Amino acid sequence: MSCSLELRRSWIQPKHLRLSIRRQCGLLGMATASYYYQEEPESAENLFYQRLLDEEYTRHPFYGVRKMTFWLRLQRYAVGPKRVRRLLRAMGLMAVYPKPRLSLNPLLHKRFPYLLKGLAIVRPNQVWSTDITYIRLRGGFVYLAAVIDWYSRYVLAWELSISLEADFCVAVLERALAAQRPEIFNTDQGVQFTSAQFQAPLLAAQVRLSMDGRGRAFDNIFVERLWRTVKYEEVYLKDYRDVQEARQSLGKYFPFYNEQRIHQALDYRTPQNVHFATP
Repeated sequence: MSCSLELRRSWIQPKHLRLSIRRQCGLLGMATASYYYQEEPESAENLFYQRLLDEEYTRHPFYGVRKMTFWLRLQRYAVGPKRVRRLLRAMGLMAVYPKPRLSLNPLLHKRFPYLLKGLAIVRPNQVWSTDITYIRLRGGFVYLAAVIDWYSRYVLAWELSISLEADFCVAVLERALAAQRPEIFNTDQGVQFTSAQFQAPLLAAQVRLSMDGRGRAFDNIFVERLWRTVKYEEVYLKDYRDVQEARQSLGKYFPFYNEQRIHQALDYRTPQNVHFATP
């Protein structure tokens, strides 16, 4: 089973009697530099700007660097496009609009066509999808990944991570696949989802892979709606102190979302009622 860089790092014993740090890193499949690397925390000012950018992106996901910079200046913040671009990249946020197709190495990142155009979604486990979003903390931020069923809006699995490595996305996927299996699995073209590590469990389960057009987040519309709901109903109201508090609070919210929150699009039923309804 795959595990995150942070978890592998925690397994290393600095004063191991027989194995050096270098040898322990090699056995765990990680670079020695990854063990010693300490990420520089963002300044309080940048964290403040990230909060503003996160909220504005949730409202207007089609705003790119120039519009985000102009919007911040309208709020009387003297921020340049270079800083806005870096902060958006750190948050994993990308404007929703068609982008040029850049040359890609097909040996490293395999892409699949979008299979959902014109497809009628008529039953649970017909289509699943996943994505990653930025979750702010009082003194930093983490990333949230989730797997959702398109028909029922049921969240099958979710997880938090302090990095955008593919490992935590794979962990969420494997947790969802442990109980059920979809006919089609849809993602965007992010490097986490085009990696062989992520695609292997789906291909092994004979699931058909589908991918959004480049820069077209609304091809994955139900995940985008989920993120807005989670942020407006949970994240923006709580102001999490740290990762542990975020995990505990989201651990209460997602059962509420699945089991108690009624959806107008589901005829005022809950995702759980629809997902597990007897045919």
